[in-house]
Amino acid sequence: MTTVGIIAEYNPLHNGHVHHYREAKKISGAEHTVVVMSGPFTQRGEPAAVSKQARTEMALHMGADLVLELPVAYAVQPAEWFAHGAVALLEATGVVDSLCFGSEAGTLGSLLPLAAYLADESSELQGEIRRRMALGESFPAAYSAAAAVAWEGFLLGEEKPDGGSAAELLRQPNNSLGLHYLIALQRLKSKITPLTVPRTGAGFHDPLQHGSSIASATAIRRLLGEGGSPAPYMPEYSLSILERERAAGRGPLDWESFRIPLRHLLSTRTADELRSFHDMNEGLENRLLRVMPELEQFTIEHLLQSVKSKRYTRTRLQRLLLHLLLGHSKEELASSALAEGPGYIRVLGFRESGRPLLKKMKQSATLPVVLRPALCPHPQLTRDIQAAAAYAGAFQHPLRADLYRDYLEPPVRV
Repeated sequence: MTTVGIIAEYNPLHNGHVHHYREAKKISGAEHTVVVMSGPFTQRGEPAAVSKQARTEMALHMGADLVLELPVAYAVQPAEWFAHGAVALLEATGVVDSLCFGSEAGTLGSLLPLAAYLADESSELQGEIRRRMALGESFPAAYSAAAAVAWEGFLLGEEKPDGGSAAELLRQPNNSLGLHYLIALQRLKSKITPLTVPRTGAGFHDPLQHGSSIASATAIRRLLGEGGSPAPYMPEYSLSILERERAAGRGPLDWESFRIPLRHLLSTRTADELRSFHDMNEGLENRLLRVMPELEQFTIEHLLQSVKSKRYTRTRLQRLLLHLLLGHSKEELASSALAEGPGYIRVLGFRESGRPLLKKMKQSATLPVVLRPALCPHPQLTRDIQAAAAYAGAFQHPLRADLYRDYLEPPVRV
């Protein structure tokens, strides 16, 4: 029984995701698929369009056998920790043979040697990152540039792998995230085989293209926000679930859905109190408090536009606002804590075809397999449940069944 792992957000699940799923099954030759998926909030620091249960249902209809939740402690982190948490979960199942991700490179020829080099961060690399950040660069930009410089220096006199320079590779978002999956596999000494398929169709920032059936999730969410129909870009089952959630007042959500609780938090906290939240560094608390009284009308968009800079990117600020919304402290999300990895395997849903896989996993997993959260008093899981409640609180008419769904409902089954 062979199994391929996929790391995804399905926000929402569209035709490009279906293509990747089919290619992953094809090139891996796997009988089963395990998906590790973000919960209510995503890696770029945004609320998901619809709930994790709805997106799990989409994945199961697509054909995934088993969907696991990436704890929120990792789901709303930069690529390094997002990848570490997701790969560690796949490794902990004991049933995953390969990991398939999409990339602009389309091959591992250039990514693998770069990942092997970067997995052991040299003092030169760390020093170059610090130097660039001192000049005002954001961490992602500093890391990419420093990695490119260090890699080119390492290759002096050596035959360079195909695929272009490290700078060219790391400029592409899927290459960059895939590279961190490979680094995580290296650091965990995992036996999971990495695979990649060429990313097809629209890129992350590309607008919708008439006549094409592929669009980015970002473009689809923008279309939803404008009241348009994403029917040409989504499979029927995914569109049907999305419309069901819309009709029930459970989405699509965006950052403005959380405007009121965030305004309250930013209006009632001192600089010292704000400083205790994760990623609130370099005087950002003072910058936020200075901007708040200047906003004629408080919206999340106005706040982000007023605070962002070359150093403080929109993505970093969005993650920061999530940590504030969810009460994440510096201590609980410190690098030393995240390095320990997830503490459990939360099953969000499974198909009937996934039952044998789940049964096998219960024997092979190196972490507790959780189907009923109430039976697993882990701090990370407590944060997951709180995040789900905070998310549901933004529904049009949140009910008890929405706020405490993690406790009240079993995993999704198809």
